[in-house]
Amino acid sequence: MGRKWNNIKEKKASKDANTSRVYAKFGVEIYVAAKKGEPDPEANRALKVVLERAKTYNVPKAIIDRALDKAKGSGEENYEDLRYEGFGPNGSMLIIDALTNNVNRTAPAVRAAFNKNGGSMGVSGSVAYMFDASAVIGVTGKTLDEVMEILLESDVDVRDIVEEDEDIIVYAEPDQFHAVQEALKNAGISEFSVAELTMLPQTSVTLPADAQVQFEKLIDALEDLEDVQQVYHNVEFDEE
Repeated sequence: MGRKWNNIKEKKASKDANTSRVYAKFGVEIYVAAKKGEPDPEANRALKVVLERAKTYNVPKAIIDRALDKAKGSGEENYEDLRYEGFGPNGSMLIIDALTNNVNRTAPAVRAAFNKNGGSMGVSGSVAYMFDASAVIGVTGKTLDEVMEILLESDVDVRDIVEEDEDIIVYAEPDQFHAVQEALKNAGISEFSVAELTMLPQTSVTLPADAQVQFEKLIDALEDLEDVQQVYHNVEFDEE
């Protein structure tokens, strides 16, 4: 399962290179999570997940505070959660999660990104059944055995624990996200290299060089869209 972490690292590296765009998207996500529940992360688990993710992307405190203040105050923007599914070149599959305050804007923009970059939109359910929702949490500075012992002693259920480069990656059911983090924090771990609720492909595909270039352009086009928050896919990029 460890190979799947490569896709998350690839996505994170891409987002790290576009910080202003990342920060804007997190601002919306934090605002929406806070508006749906309490603006206090200890009382709002969805908000807590977003804030934990924001830490791994080094989102400035000023942006987080601004989004929370907006949610506490007079902010009345209404956002909808939307999911789109589609296909890229050579059997590649994608799931796109969006937050939008204008549904009529989002779907045509996503469709255009597919059409202009060798892809096609699918119907609801055409791709999602090939992915599994998962919590993915990464730590550094600990061995695999140490992380495993911490989680066993805390009686936390996980799917898998793997070593990938300098990270120890924990895969768990989405509802175990907080339990895994709390167990690790209680053991003195305060920094996480990744803290994601994501969609992992059940099987991955590799693309020939020309198709990979086209696929990367499709990913860039989708992630450039204002309303798109996350893009998940089943492509394993060739390591340079």
